[in-house]
Amino acid sequence: MNYYSLNKKAPNASFKEAVIRGIAPDKGLYFPEHITPLPASFFEKIDELPYEEIAFEAIKQFVSPDIPEAVLKEIIAETLSFDFPVVEINKNISTLELFHGPTMAFKDVGARFMARCLGYFNQNNTKEVTVLVATSGDTGGAVAHGFLGVKGVEVVILYPSGKVSDIQEKQLTTLKQNITALEVDGVFDDCQDMVKRAFLDEELTSIMQLTSANSINVARWLPQMFYFFFAYKQLHKTHKNIVFSVPSGNFGNICAGMMAQQLGLPIHHFIASNNENNVVTEYLTTQLYQPKPSVQTISNAMDVGNPSNFIRIQEIYKNNFNALKSNLSSYSFSDDDTREALKELYEDFGYVADPHGAVGYLGCKAYLKNNPNAHCVFLETAHPTKFLDIVTEVIKENIALPPQIEAVMDKKKKSIPITHYDELKEVLLNSIF
Repeated sequence: MNYYSLNKKAPNASFKEAVIRGIAPDKGLYFPEHITPLPASFFEKIDELPYEEIAFEAIKQFVSPDIPEAVLKEIIAETLSFDFPVVEINKNISTLELFHGPTMAFKDVGARFMARCLGYFNQNNTKEVTVLVATSGDTGGAVAHGFLGVKGVEVVILYPSGKVSDIQEKQLTTLKQNITALEVDGVFDDCQDMVKRAFLDEELTSIMQLTSANSINVARWLPQMFYFFFAYKQLHKTHKNIVFSVPSGNFGNICAGMMAQQLGLPIHHFIASNNENNVVTEYLTTQLYQPKPSVQTISNAMDVGNPSNFIRIQEIYKNNFNALKSNLSSYSFSDDDTREALKELYEDFGYVADPHGAVGYLGCKAYLKNNPNAHCVFLETAHPTKFLDIVTEVIKENIALPPQIEAVMDKKKKSIPITHYDELKEVLLNSIF
């Protein structure tokens, strides 16, 4: 498979080249040259297939021939070493739990898959690769854990000071080894802008290999297709018109779901559930795409004012607004709405959600008002203990800490405070001299 830049001003790249570069030389996101739907027989027998085989069939066309099939199967086996259960909330709503991995966030799959791909590509390479990533919450921990100790790879993570949860911060600042955490005096958009500026800085890129582990990287983004296949396997015999409500920040996860649909997965509709960072919600109403500064909310991983992956979604639909709108609804909810949803899920259904899952649940409820025959699945993207103060304040109950969280609670944070791009550049230059 080759990939082209969505800016259309760079040579096409192989999967290996796209992964190592992260973004194209013209600073566009990479997108696969073609998407070949899976045969109908695959979906007919999906109940008989283990997760690993489903994932292999879903992604092999996108990595071939750069990763041999035997190696790809090993990468998938190591990536999918935990479960992805669907939990019924009521007869019309279920949740897909994506927090059973090592950092208890949905980004574990993409981070682990990408780390193993990059490790394979770099096994005989004497030149070090620096993974540069901005995080609004869970990406940092997942990337740090996924790349920990990977040969020939240094990881630099930028996060906004005071705007991630304590546990999220611990997960990205306590691992050491090849992981460096930069605590930015600003918001997520400031972190993301610094990362983008670094990729444009020829003084840096001429002497070091930078790549990104945000969902702009094809190896981080595409494995997120797996979730939708796994949910379909568990639900399709008992439910028709399956709709996914995806808590959406940088829009990589929902974009991956749309790629699964392009492969033939029978998804009826998508819902982009936004917090008060509602650029896409407004776009679907006004047809005007207007990025704006991010707003801080209690669902912080979605605090994105200019979602990078939305351009990929537009490419899937060939920039046809009506085609996109027929397959995507979007709703925006306040922090007060989110707290009420957390309370309702707990008191009415005995389910403890995190703030992002609660926003997804609200998206389900909004959609079902006019579509009562659908079965709506919201993605529960992080374990509720990652947002302990918020959740316990709402439900008035203590939550037991799982082992993955307990393991980092007493570790000492190590981060480098920065305010300006020049400080990031200095850290990067010092890492190679």
